[in-house]
Parts: sequence; structure tokens; C-alpha cells
Amino acid sequence: MPDDVPPGRPAAQTVAEVLAVMLGLALLAGAIFADSHWFDRHFLPDMFSIRPRQMRRLWAGRAVTAALGLWVLVVLRPWLGRLAARRSLRQLAMSALPTLAAVILAICASELILRSTPWRAAHEAKPTREPLRRRDPRLGWVYLTDRSAHGRLLAGRRILYAIDPHGYRAARPGDVIDPNRPSIVLTGESIIFGYGLSWDEAIAGQVERLTGLQAADIAVEAYAPDQAYTRLRDELPRFRCPKAVVAIFIPSLFGRILDDDRPHLDAGLVPRPETRRWRLATLARRAVPYRTAGELRRGLDITRAVLRSVAETARARGAVPILVVPVFLPEPPAETAIRRTVLDEAHIPYLPVRLDQSWRIRGDKHPDARGDLAIAKAIQAQLLAAGVTSAGC
Repeated sequence: MPDDVPPGRPAAQTVAEVLAVMLGLALLAGAIFADSHWFDRHFLPDMFSIRPRQMRRLWAGRAVTAALGLWVLVVLRPWLGRLAARRSLRQLAMSALPTLAAVILAICASELILRSTPWRAAHEAKPTREPLRRRDPRLGWVYLTDRSAHGRLLAGRRILYAIDPHGYRAARPGDVIDPNRPSIVLTGESIIFGYGLSWDEAIAGQVERLTGLQAADIAVEAYAPDQAYTRLRDELPRFRCPKAVVAIFIPSLFGRILDDDRPHLDAGLVPRPETRRWRLATLARRAVPYRTAGELRRGLDITRAVLRSVAETARARGAVPILVVPVFLPEPPAETAIRRTVLDEAHIPYLPVRLDQSWRIRGDKHPDARGDLAIAKAIQAQLLAAGVTSAGC
């Protein structure tokens, strides 16, 4: 035996190659089992990333993972074996320590840098994006009040957003929603708010024109159902004569209810503060939004509790609750499954509004004026069926 071959060579070589084989096989197994059925169980549909695009990313990820597994087995494993054959286990461990220390220091430095920079919740818009907003300890964020400004260029237009002193969207700068008038209160996110549309084109403006009732649009862009419900619970007592409360559920935005990087509600509708995690872990989670079965069950429970409470809150004030569910046809199977699981299986009443796929703002996923008109007409029909009129209180 040559003098320069350490006595620990066989053990070191065996350990190195076994570890490489385990890693390579794990990567190959991941590529094999991470099929579309696994994806549907753990990755939710996203309104802003259509399912075909998500599936293309899945297949690309599987291909890269499989190629990496083969590279580990065919290239890395023998190289590690040859390296280990020249060194003992102790020598290998000592050689790896500087690299391990550098990785740990890099992670810590990155975390410190991220913690020292401004940080937003996953769906919180940039602070410079109109309409401007401020942080809120209960809701996460709310609009700045009593101001108006034009939004960013969208489909060749810059929409004027007017926010009244209460933080509600108004038809024109200087208008103020009157809490003493018979009103329809609309709560939700950007679709209810009318993102990318003028007041006359948005759901609130069209409902107001069709019914003759004042439309009080308290929606805030990027809200999850629990945020919209909390805002409704805060604002509804202001109104002396609420005739109806309109809320919205969008299957492709179901994942927002799982966000806990903002003030949120648990399944008992108890307010909880932002959950603090390592920023690097949060970024990784946003890049790969994998959801466990337990997380999805929790989201289901919270959503159902919120939607039931929205209806109860409305009825307690003598208002008719209307839960709008826009359905762009053909509805993707993943969104159909969420709608049925969240609403149908729990026997939660809702108003489905079927929309043509072309009824979207050009270059965006939000409904255009045609889509909002269809929603407004469906709300009007629901109010007429319930006997709601603009007369009296």
C-alpha cells in the first residue's frame, strides 16, 4: 500500500459516494413524483399567473431536477469518490469547514441586509402606487384619505382615483359618501374597487346607476377575505340605512387567506399580528408557494368562517348579503374545485356571474367595463328578487 494513501480511505470514499447516491436518487424521485396531481394538491391557482404558465414552470422544474439528479449520480459521485480516496473522513470534514462557515456567514449577512430594508407583505402594493396607502395595525394597509390622483398607465389610460375622507372610493374629487343615505356597501379587493376603471365603469358606479342607491365602495386593493371582512365590520356601523352588503370570492385568489405576513384572522376570527419569520425563508416561500395539506385546511376553515360572518354582519344591520363570484368561462378545473369545496360543500349562498374571457382589461387580468356591468346587473337582479328598493329605510 502506498505511503500517501491514508488508512481511512475506504470508509471516506464509501460515505462520500453513498451520500451522493442518496442525493441523486432523491432528486430523481422528486422529479418523478412531482406530477400535475401533486402540483394541484400543493400549489393554488393564481389570477395573475394562469394555470398553463404554472404547469410550464412545473415541467421545467422537473426537467432541471431530473438533470441535476443524473449529474450528481454520473459526474459528482465518482468525483467525490476519487476526492475521498485521497483523504480521511477527518481531513474531508476539516476541508469542508471553511466553505460551511462562509455559507452560514453569507446567510446571516443576507438576512441582516433584508431586515434593514423596507419590507412589504406578499400582496401589498408599492407605497408609490396610486391610490396611495398607509400601514394599518388592524388591516395591514388602507388608502390615504381625502385625495385624488391618476393611476399608472393601463390599457392606454390613466384612471383618476378619488378617495373620500372616510377612505372610500368616490365618483369625483371632493365627493363624500353620505352614511345617512340608503346605501349598498361593497367590500373586497381590486375588482370591487374597480382597479383600472373609472367610477362610471366600475361595479360600484354601475350598481349605483342601476339601482338608484348610493354605492359605498370600501374595498381596498389586494385585500384577502379576512381583511375585507374586518374592514366591513369596522365601517358598516357608520351607515344608518345599509340596504345590502356586497362581498366577493375569487377562487384564483384563495391563497391570499393563507398570508400571515400581515395582520390576519384565525379560524375563530380572532385577530392575529403579522407572523415574523426569517426574511430569506419568506422570500423562498414567495418564490415557491408550496402549501401543505394542513395549511389548505386552515385556509378553508378561515374562508368559510369569514364568508358566513360577512352575511351575518349584514343581516344584523338589516342588509341583504350578496356574495359575488365572477367566473370567467371556461372556468379552469382547479378554480372549479376550489369554488365547490369552499362554497358548495359548506352550503354558502353565492351569486355566480359568468363572464367572457375577452372581458378583461387589455394587458391585465381584471374585468373590464363589460365584465363589471355584468356583475352590476347580476347584483341588481338579486336585489330586485329580495325586494330591495331605493325607497325608505
